[in-house]
Amino acid sequence: MSSSLASSMPPKKWYDGLAQFQQQGVAHVLATVVAVNGSAPRELQSKMIVTLDGICDTLGGGSLEHDVTITARQLLNGEIDTTEDRSSQPLKAGKSEKARLVRRHAVYTKHYPLGAKLAQCCGGSVTVMFECFNVTPPMSLLVFGAGHVAAALMTLLAELPCQVDWVDSRAEMFKRYLKADASTVDGPVTYQLPTHIRPHIEEDPVDFIQPFIANSMRAGSIKKGTQYFILVMTHDHSLDFDLVRATLDAYVKINANVGTNSVSESSSLPYLGCISSATKAKRFRDRLLQRGYSEQIVDKLTMPIGLNTGGKEPMAVAVSIAAQVLQLYNEH
Repeated sequence: MSSSLASSMPPKKWYDGLAQFQQQGVAHVLATVVAVNGSAPRELQSKMIVTLDGICDTLGGGSLEHDVTITARQLLNGEIDTTEDRSSQPLKAGKSEKARLVRRHAVYTKHYPLGAKLAQCCGGSVTVMFECFNVTPPMSLLVFGAGHVAAALMTLLAELPCQVDWVDSRAEMFKRYLKADASTVDGPVTYQLPTHIRPHIEEDPVDFIQPFIANSMRAGSIKKGTQYFILVMTHDHSLDFDLVRATLDAYVKINANVGTNSVSESSSLPYLGCISSATKAKRFRDRLLQRGYSEQIVDKLTMPIGLNTGGKEPMAVAVSIAAQVLQLYNEH
C-alpha cells in the first residue's frame, strides 16, 4: 500500500498560487493590470495566476479574463512572438526551440479596449503585464531508499524547484517526518515536508519505474537538459539491482518501439544512477553483461552516482548527487 501527501485544494488567491507554483516548479504566468483608463472590471495592480491547466484569482471574469488566460497559455507554450509589437503575434514558422524559450522568459504587455474589442460593458481600457515563471520544466526525481544519504539529499531538494517521489518499503523510515497530528487510521497521512516532496511506502518499489519513464516520454518539447532522474539508493543491494534492471528493461523496450539499433539519446530518457562503491559498481556491470544486456545499454547506468567531490559523510555524498543532477539539468 502506498502513502503520499494529501492532495490540497487549488489556491484561490494569486499570492498563494505564486508561492505554491514557485515551490513546486510549476510553469505559470503572473498577469497584472498595470494601467487603467475609464471604467474597468478590476482596479490597478489586480493580479491572477494562469497555469497550463488552471487559474487562481481573477481579473474580473468575462472576455477580458478569457483572453488573458489564452494569451498566458500561448506564452507558456512559446506561441507568441514578443519581439514584434505589443499585440499578440503568432510565432513565425522556422523559429527555433531556443527562440521559443527566450520568448517564454520575456515580460509581455497587452492593451485591451474593453468596449470595442471585448464587448464588455465597462467601456474603458486596461493594459495587462504577463510575467512567465518556471517555463523550463522542473526536475522530476524518483528516489528509491530513505536512508541517511537520501534524507540529506531531501534537505537540498527541499530548496530547489523540482518534483520528487521518494519511495521506501519501510514505513519507519518516514516516521520522523510525520506531523504530530497526522491521522494513521482513517485520514490521509501527512508529512512535515515541502509539498513537492512526496513520500511513498511501497512493498514493491519496482512498480514506480514504468509510470515514471512513461511520464518522461510524454514531457514537453522544450528541453534544457535531462529533466527526469531515477536515483537508486536503497538499503538492499539485491533491490538496487532489481530497480536498475527494471529501468534498463524499459530503455530496451523504448529502443525497440522507436525501431533503432541503439539506445535512444532523447533528452526525455531519464538519467539512471545508483549509489555504490567501485566494487559494487563492477559487480553490477558484470552481472548485467552476463544477463545479456549490451554495453550500450549498461552504459546508461551511472554508478557510482554523483560527482567526484570527495567526502563520505551522508551530506557530502548528497551534495555530490545534487551537483550532478543540476549539472545535467542545466546542460543545453
